[in-house]
Amino acid sequence: MNNEDFLEAYLSDRQKIVDEALQRYLPDENNVPHDLHNAMHYSVFAGGKRIRPILCLAALEACGGDMAPAMPVACALELIHTYSLIHDDLPAMDNDDFRRGKPTSHKVFGEALAILAGDALLTEAFVLLSRAEKVRLAAEKRLAVRLAAEKRLAVIQEIASAAGAAGMVGGQALDIRTGKNSPDFEGLQCIHRLKTGALIAVAVKAGAILAGANDDKIQSLNVYGSHLGIAFQISDDILNVEGDSRLMGKQTGSDVASGKVTYPTLLGLENAKAKLVEHVESAVAAIEAFDSRALPLRVIARYIMERKS
Repeated sequence: MNNEDFLEAYLSDRQKIVDEALQRYLPDENNVPHDLHNAMHYSVFAGGKRIRPILCLAALEACGGDMAPAMPVACALELIHTYSLIHDDLPAMDNDDFRRGKPTSHKVFGEALAILAGDALLTEAFVLLSRAEKVRLAAEKRLAVRLAAEKRLAVIQEIASAAGAAGMVGGQALDIRTGKNSPDFEGLQCIHRLKTGALIAVAVKAGAILAGANDDKIQSLNVYGSHLGIAFQISDDILNVEGDSRLMGKQTGSDVASGKVTYPTLLGLENAKAKLVEHVESAVAAIEAFDSRALPLRVIARYIMERKS
């Protein structure tokens, strides 16, 4: 099996596992208030690739960890990501009408309920992060808490920091403040290291922590995740210029039309592509010492350069 076939099978399998877990963990959409829970489900199950939870699980497995007790953390990352997309799409932010080929949450449910759905997903993420997941031990016929409290606390702190003012929210604030002004390259890197990169990087780091990896492995995976996060944003910017809107599920060319500063507009398209390759190569180099269990991480990094949506 070549890397392309391996990645397709791996992503499909892990996406199914994450989707099944999300269905278990997310409060039922028939719960009261119905419209709020319906809005939450609408965005969570709108067709995302589950890259962040998959990266968390891939990092955990690369360090020899057990996937089952880590599922609440992986799913929490997806809830945080989904909340951020709902809020990003609002008229006060990016004012987008479509996301993944479907009308955005505020177009379907109205702005007020979209805001509340995002708030609820963020809060629900921390319910999952603090959850003492139990796994049945068949041999002993009992339930055992498999994730130590100190690991959960460490992961909660890391994810909270990456999602808040020191990470994703801070990056969004910088992006808004910058507006159509032209940041220099370092300024653009700072925005996207926080806005996009922080949650991707912490997904990888959280997987290493959950697996009980040593400090050297955690640091290596943190470097991998940091480069991958920037690479993901550069790839997004490039796709906005030359991607296929039918595959992406949203209109391309919007960055240029709105005057938004991106890697292609600041560096030029070819230089942006070269910068993408540089970050992907740095990500792969950071995990060179890992064994074959890190193959999914290596292949996912290559996928970032080649993705079409």
